[in-house]
Amino acid sequence: MPYQITGAMRRPEPHERPFVFAGAVSLAGLAGFINVVVLGFFHVPVSHMSGAVSRLSTDVALANRGDLREILSIVLGFLAGATFSGALIGGRRLLPGRRYGVALLVEGVVLALATMLLGRGAAAGVTLAAVACGVQNAMASSYYGLVLRTTHVTGIVTDLGVMIGQWLRHRRFKPWKFFLLLSILLGFFTGGVVGALAFARVGVLALGLASAGCIFAGVAYIIWRHAKAAPTIPTLSPSRVPRR
Repeated sequence: MPYQITGAMRRPEPHERPFVFAGAVSLAGLAGFINVVVLGFFHVPVSHMSGAVSRLSTDVALANRGDLREILSIVLGFLAGATFSGALIGGRRLLPGRRYGVALLVEGVVLALATMLLGRGAAAGVTLAAVACGVQNAMASSYYGLVLRTTHVTGIVTDLGVMIGQWLRHRRFKPWKFFLLLSILLGFFTGGVVGALAFARVGVLALGLASAGCIFAGVAYIIWRHAKAAPTIPTLSPSRVPRR
């Protein structure tokens, strides 16, 4: 995301926002896609843990040991992915230069492995899909007072409601924040629609599309980052070349 951080109190520049919007919406769409495809296979969400933990509670109460192991593996997989991403990126605030590209590459590789396992009917692929979502969700950071979570929308809907309520009471409103959150919500929804259509046509192999998207995005970010970091060598015009 091409912008410079010059201080903790710097105001967000308008030219930054298109890149933030594009990145956040793309990641939300990816998560919506993954979640719907895996739901079609296993009927348990992997992009957020509320449903999985609730089902885990039911399994504990009913002593359903077989299902308990599978659901627990999803929760622990998501936790492991988030732990890896937190150690790799090393910060919660959205800053250029951090290793987002590497995290996306890792997510893509994990999704590729998940696709192969799910294609063979192995439930371990669901765990790997949860790992991938954990990696992505921990990438998301704070951006000028907004918490950008791209694998679930509960917080997004809550923040939108709070903003609407505050506007009704105080008539104070920052449109770019509202529309950023709304765009993430719509991105997640659209990704889910595309995921459902893809699953209906090719089954769990549709997860391979998400893997390819992550790998492409990771490579593109790494190339951009190195291009921005490359030093520029000033050139002298012929009139300014020193004479001997």
